[in-house]
Amino acid sequence: MKPLIILLLTFIICLFVIKFTRKEYDFALSARVAMSMMLVFTAIGHFVFTKGMTMMIPQFIPFKESFVYLTGIFEVLLAIGLLIPKLKVISGWTLIIFLLLMLPANIYASINNVNYQKGTFDGNGLAYLWFRIPLQILFIIWTYICTIRI
Repeated sequence: MKPLIILLLTFIICLFVIKFTRKEYDFALSARVAMSMMLVFTAIGHFVFTKGMTMMIPQFIPFKESFVYLTGIFEVLLAIGLLIPKLKVISGWTLIIFLLLMLPANIYASINNVNYQKGTFDGNGLAYLWFRIPLQILFIIWTYICTIRI
């Protein structure tokens, strides 16, 4: 829920700041700035909630902690790429692929009741997927529209 709030609030604020400074709306830029802010916000979670994030990764995958740190760094790099005009399309496609690849970790975490913030197994379970999957789809569509389709 927090990433969605960050995304929407940043979008609205950015939209009006751009309108005030440029005298016109720029929905695509506002959407990219919002997605970038959301990515930085979620990337911070990789460093603050490392233990819980490692619990979201299936047992057969090695080097979980390193993987969590690398994906956090990757999210920051994607956030930057979305804001660089020459990199926005490739960053958009990369982010879409990244979001699709991360969905199984969210499903695994839900099945195993992972609470990534506490690093425990008392999370929301499968009910979380009723929110997370549509949210992931929204992020993918949002990214496509503001980086590739424009």
